[in-house]
Amino acid sequence: MEPKKYSSYAEIERDLEILKLEKEISYQKMLLSIDKTKESIMPSKSASLIGNIYQKVFTGTYGTLLKMIIPYVFNWYLNKKRGN
Repeated sequence: MEPKKYSSYAEIERDLEILKLEKEISYQKMLLSIDKTKESIMPSKSASLIGNIYQKVFTGTYGTLLKMIIPYVFNWYLNKKRGN
């Protein structure tokens, strides 16, 4: 590829402005791609809603009781399945 020959500084400035705009477009495309990747990796709103519900249920007195009872119920169920 042959180097481009310019006849005036105005042509050089115009090409530099075009290159600057192309660089900015590429940069913005990269930022958009990063944002889309972040959105695809982040848990959805429904997952965060389930997390909030879980946190509300398992806090306080009611949550403490559930945390104590669940292992016993789970073990009872496993023993029942085994026939013990």
